[in-house]
Amino acid sequence: MPVVPVNGIRLSYDDYGSGEPVVMVTGTAAPGRIWRTHQVPALKAAGYRVLTVDNRGIPPTDAGPQAYTLDDMAADVAGLIEHLGASPCRVVGFSLGGIIVAELLLARPELVRQAVLIASCGRADALIAAMTAADLALADSGALPPAYAAYAQAIQNLSPETLNDEERLKDWLAVFELSGADPGAVRAQLGLQLIGNRLPAYRRIGVPCHVIGFADDLVARPYLVREVAAAIPGAGYTEISGCGHFGCLEKPDAVNAAITGFFTPG
Repeated sequence: MPVVPVNGIRLSYDDYGSGEPVVMVTGTAAPGRIWRTHQVPALKAAGYRVLTVDNRGIPPTDAGPQAYTLDDMAADVAGLIEHLGASPCRVVGFSLGGIIVAELLLARPELVRQAVLIASCGRADALIAAMTAADLALADSGALPPAYAAYAQAIQNLSPETLNDEERLKDWLAVFELSGADPGAVRAQLGLQLIGNRLPAYRRIGVPCHVIGFADDLVARPYLVREVAAAIPGAGYTEISGCGHFGCLEKPDAVNAAITGFFTPG
């Protein structure tokens, strides 16, 4: 796993395959390896070089000496693209990663050829604000028991289709219990979800974009994701049924087809 000096921190990333580069930015508390099982193989098979990023504060990437902002995280991605000489490249962002990518498109559009925003919102509505406040309170008070945290993760992030499949659900619960993030370690990222209304700013995005929403998503509910697609000039929208917030893992073939179908060579 290479680590490079970028934007005043040490930023870690992984590099797969060859071809035109695709940079993939994850959501809150998630390491870059979440893309490795499904999206990396699909993009490599389509002829792309895939760069997955560990966001600021996700080891081994540094958090930095001070509190950081969305602008800092967008600058981190920009710095990596420039460090690797990868511009103009394609960029994919999921959840908080989608918000980071949108800010990258506004600040440094010359670095990006095309972008896909997955389960991403352009504003924090009342439910997102309530969820974020609860997550911050948890981070300040201590971690949940792993089994309870796994159950809560499943209810919040999986679709009824997965929750009602007992064998698949057992596997998901086991994964959640073993890989749960320490809320205290990612507290700075939790607060970044409380964005104001960025939809008017998104109307200035000139990079070709496609937006993907998940029909059963309780975190980035589809109407919020559709708002993003409607705000970005010329953006397309795909909504995938039978999956929740973790749709990239629940319905990877449909997600991968939407990504590669939008990307064009050259």
